[in-house]
Amino acid sequence: MELGIIGLGRMGANMSERLLAGGHRIMVFDRDTAAVDRVVGKGAVAADSLAALVSGLKKPRAIWVMVPAGGAVEETMSALLSSAETGDIVLDGGNSNFKESIARAGAFKERGIHFIDVGTSGGIWGLREGYCLMIGGGKEPVERLRPIFSTLAPAADRGWAHVGGSGAGHFAKMVHNGIEYGLMQSYAEGFALLSRTNRYSFDLPQIAELWRHGSVVRSWLLDLTSDALRENPGLSGIQPHVEDSGEGRWMVAECIEQDVPAPVISLSLIERLRSRDRDSFSSRLLAVMRKKFGGHSVMTKS
Repeated sequence: MELGIIGLGRMGANMSERLLAGGHRIMVFDRDTAAVDRVVGKGAVAADSLAALVSGLKKPRAIWVMVPAGGAVEETMSALLSSAETGDIVLDGGNSNFKESIARAGAFKERGIHFIDVGTSGGIWGLREGYCLMIGGGKEPVERLRPIFSTLAPAADRGWAHVGGSGAGHFAKMVHNGIEYGLMQSYAEGFALLSRTNRYSFDLPQIAELWRHGSVVRSWLLDLTSDALRENPGLSGIQPHVEDSGEGRWMVAECIEQDVPAPVISLSLIERLRSRDRDSFSSRLLAVMRKKFGGHSVMTKS
């Protein structure tokens, strides 16, 4: 099956390569010509512009957008809204807000164009392991793209699903990432205690590897944690700065709006924000408060 892909960051490039290996014809476009050249070297057909990609695909066309959420995806979707035609399918596989996906689906529908939102998980390992695809949109265009989803997923019968109407794919991915925040925070806190305790001298790589087999807390995330600790047990050279993609924020906001308590995920998001404060005013003020009411010592900068 033929597919156009816009956006050849690491995930977009890996998805292209997996599809090519599965026998699909892929036409690609990215402003980074070096990224295009790398995928062309795997068998893709290059387009030198978004317009050229649209015109070069057979009708009805399927165009998968893999660019960062925000301004980049908005610009790309606006261009496709003008250039795609009735019966075409436009997919957003990035981490867009589900509310924006609902609005985009409505705008494309007015033009007779199908819009599919695809929450995509798998990261840099998707090329080898396959991707988990959470798909939102109409049933007919999703079914039309079954060969594409089946190739990208770990297997034809698992790892991908049509989860609901427009926005449902990105909603499911938002919740997926929120859960991921909580899991990561739990592992991090547990290993921090193992590292800090003065009761025992734990071998952290050994513990991580031990828990990977037979334990109720085993997971792919723990597999990756085990690899990281084996490579760098003391995490030397790593700054305690943790970014977020925005989906954790959206999930917490949605939980508040829907009156759903999510204390673990909410706190894990706050911890990510806290990790970026190199000169915490609140922590310094807490130290001063303790001195004022209890006479506790205050550590000062040298």
